[in-house]
Amino acid sequence: MTSNGPSADQTRAMYERMVLIRKMEERMSADFHAGKLPGGVHLCIGQEATAAGVCAHLTDDDKIASTHRGHGHFLAKGGDPNSMMAEVYGKETGICKGMGGSMHVADFSKGIIGANGIVGAGMAITAGAAFAAKLDGAGKVAVCFFGDGASNQGVLMETLNVSSLWKLPMVFVCENNGYSEFSPSATVTSGEIADRARPFGMPVSVIDGNDATAVWIAAAEAIAHARSGGGPSFIEAKTYRIHGHFEAEVHMLSSPYREDKEIEEWRVLDPIKRLAAHMVESGICDEAAITEMDADADARVEGAAKFAEAGTAAGPGLAPSLMFASAGGA
Repeated sequence: MTSNGPSADQTRAMYERMVLIRKMEERMSADFHAGKLPGGVHLCIGQEATAAGVCAHLTDDDKIASTHRGHGHFLAKGGDPNSMMAEVYGKETGICKGMGGSMHVADFSKGIIGANGIVGAGMAITAGAAFAAKLDGAGKVAVCFFGDGASNQGVLMETLNVSSLWKLPMVFVCENNGYSEFSPSATVTSGEIADRARPFGMPVSVIDGNDATAVWIAAAEAIAHARSGGGPSFIEAKTYRIHGHFEAEVHMLSSPYREDKEIEEWRVLDPIKRLAAHMVESGICDEAAITEMDADADARVEGAAKFAEAGTAAGPGLAPSLMFASAGGA
């Protein structure tokens, strides 16, 4: 099956989600460096197309698991910007009451079963969600986002095996941004990442992860394959993170591990600018409409920041009550 690509409305919706992610991340970067955040943040600036292009096909009943770089996935899946920002700020009004922080945003009501600070941990969690979806028999799917560094974890092979063996409705999405923390992928990853999935007989695609339309099409095919009972698929989306591994690295590293020239070359391939240019060139909308969408995102981000700042900081007293509640208490 080959998708014809997103409609005009779907393209605009994808752009709106991508620009919201970008502006939220930029605000978090600024707030971190201003000393407003209680901890570090791992930003996905430059990688917005993978989150938006995949999640465009998912409903609240479908599940996703994310990574330590999970803000974009959370927002792309329909997570609330206010509660996410409050979580990053460590406030009780956060989506996890300020107890999860930046790397552990989750919202089960939206099918967001969790970002995860452990590299590769979301794979097995997603396999469990996919197994539940198969037992349920209602055509739901589960998607696991992970980075190129996680492709070297043993859990990937275990999950590829069981998902293929049991024909689970699961989609693997590797966001290959070329770096495993501070190490160029070529120095720590042998072979082609997509080749790890081929022996298991599942559909595999390697795409330009900065082309939102290409991501949308690949995701449409993989998710339709899963919904129809065809089993898992694997997508390797080649992309790039414009910011560092995490914002605090500028205060930790004695020398840079990337050259400015490399970063600037990837800025030219900015997925948001590319999608905006496509929308104008194809007549989907004009520059004025794009400016309006950008302004709307700015307003939402400003509102989220104000909501977060107004919240009460999460304290240790929350922990016992949360554990009691999760155990079935009042």
